[in-house]
Amino acid sequence: MSTSTTPSGIGPVDLHLFNEGTHSRLHERLGAHAVEQDGRTGTAFSVWAPNAEAVSVIGDFNGWDDGSHVMEPVESSGIWTVFVPDVGPGAIYKFRIRSREAGYRVEKADPFAFRSEEPPRTGSVVADLAYTWADAEWMASRGPRVALEAPISIYEVHLGSWRRSPDDPDRVLGYRDLAPLLADHATRLGFTHVELLPIMEHPFYGSWGYQTTGYFAPTSRYGSPQDLKHLIDTLHQAGVGVILDWVPSHFPNDEHGLAYFDGTHLFEHSDPRQGFHPDWKSAVFNYGRNEVRSFLLSSARFWYDEYHIDGLRVDAVASMLYLDYSRDEGEWIPNRYGGRENLEAISFLRTLNEELYAAQPDTQTFAEESTAWPMVSRPTYLGGLGFGFKWDMGWMHDTLRYLQRDPIYRGHHQDELTFRALYGFTENYVLPLSHDEVVHGKGSLLGRMPGDDWQRFANLRLLFGYQWAVPGKKLLFMGGEFGQRAEWSHEGSLDWHLRDYPTHAGVERWVSDLNRVYRGHPALHERDSDPAGFEWVDARDHTSSVLSFLRRARDGHDLLCIFNLTPVPRDNYRVGVPSKGRWRELLNSDATEYGGSGMGNYGGAEAAPVPMHGRMRSLNLTLPPLSCLVLESEE
Repeated sequence: MSTSTTPSGIGPVDLHLFNEGTHSRLHERLGAHAVEQDGRTGTAFSVWAPNAEAVSVIGDFNGWDDGSHVMEPVESSGIWTVFVPDVGPGAIYKFRIRSREAGYRVEKADPFAFRSEEPPRTGSVVADLAYTWADAEWMASRGPRVALEAPISIYEVHLGSWRRSPDDPDRVLGYRDLAPLLADHATRLGFTHVELLPIMEHPFYGSWGYQTTGYFAPTSRYGSPQDLKHLIDTLHQAGVGVILDWVPSHFPNDEHGLAYFDGTHLFEHSDPRQGFHPDWKSAVFNYGRNEVRSFLLSSARFWYDEYHIDGLRVDAVASMLYLDYSRDEGEWIPNRYGGRENLEAISFLRTLNEELYAAQPDTQTFAEESTAWPMVSRPTYLGGLGFGFKWDMGWMHDTLRYLQRDPIYRGHHQDELTFRALYGFTENYVLPLSHDEVVHGKGSLLGRMPGDDWQRFANLRLLFGYQWAVPGKKLLFMGGEFGQRAEWSHEGSLDWHLRDYPTHAGVERWVSDLNRVYRGHPALHERDSDPAGFEWVDARDHTSSVLSFLRRARDGHDLLCIFNLTPVPRDNYRVGVPSKGRWRELLNSDATEYGGSGMGNYGGAEAAPVPMHGRMRSLNLTLPPLSCLVLESEE
């Protein structure tokens, strides 16, 4: 093998790692990079197209003439490269590919482009990523903020519809416009992290970013790469971490994108039983192809290294793990053992997590995995997939199903809430109330609650109180924090004016206080993944539809959480407690400042020597209607 390198620095080690499927910094070699050659500055362009007969770079710098800058192959690697002098940041380009297959010709965007034209235009843009960060303090201290024992409360955001210009509702705000607004809102409400729906470039705005074409390019809809860095920098300086959604499960079939890239199914499987996703009508990555693994590993690593992100939430993991996902018999190909597990995808996910945690040990990865696949958030050396956390979709479905019921029937379905205790510590869980729960005709969270308007708000506060009290990290989609009435639409802004109404303002105040208590009391977060941090007091009061449990800190400090799941107040309701003395009421979702009726316990109750629930002492409490109470021992 030659020891020489190309203008963009591609050398023999790069080629070896690329072909081996372990290159995680391929973006430093492929794509468009500023270089100097023979005393002239310019840009080195490189692209992987092994089944091409000829490749040219075309752009606004050569009149889109495919004869001006013909690319040369790099040995037998399938990579093509060329140096174009006097071309720099801002230049627009594509690759014109002539395939060996049936003379197929196509113009493709650069898979490794750092910037794209704003859709609907599809050209790639030569980009300089230089930026002076001011988040050193955050970066030096962020590790403990995403540890298993840390309070993690995530605010999920779609940037294009979170907030728009008040003067022009059709004008989408940019990264820099949003930065101070989002930082202020997240910190004021006490969220520890913001999670952004995919901001990687995508041609169809209505896909919310989940149909990605630019795996290294933030969407130009909201500004430049530096503008996105400014947004993340601003959040970090405000003490808020940033998690990005990332989609390695599938990609769209747009002609300028990855699909059928060089006249062959290069990034995707050629057989539609493996390479076509029936739900999303998109292409499925070929995880068994080493070069594709290098591409995806590099994409994930890029966002950590270049954009200082604190975590990736990996979308649609279940669709990657199962060969028969959303497929009927005869529509999928078993693995070499005859099973339905995608062995190549499993291997890729393990490698992904090993690579990311080795490179960035003070960050996390999150799996959106909706099945009972075991050990998603367990280390790879134990046979797990290696994620830091897994979304608990079962908790979300069961809880919403329960709370959507008329309270008169809830007593017959209390197992929908108690069942989680049987599996709640088998993974490191995040409890999600995400964007998926407020679209496609489902209505808003508030709109899904039963009863009259007062009961709907009380049920919503009850839902959030339950979410914050149950073991697991928290995630709430934008708008839920103030009781958005309408189903989420990506075509407009949230209804911020609702916060002018007392009931909506009360919900927002409730979420803020939940975050304050959650972050300030280790019992609610430090043992989220440890069964010793949770203990039922009473899970069997179906008659009254009341649940009660303890959250326990390592230092023995307990919090008592009680939920009255009906609109009937419960007077003189006795609950067993583990210690004597006064128990102070930390939270009461029925307080008037939250929009409730104002029932409660005058700030707390004294434990009496009356045995209850297997304990020698108990509290005599008033349980307000549709309420969440959290009390702490003052002993």
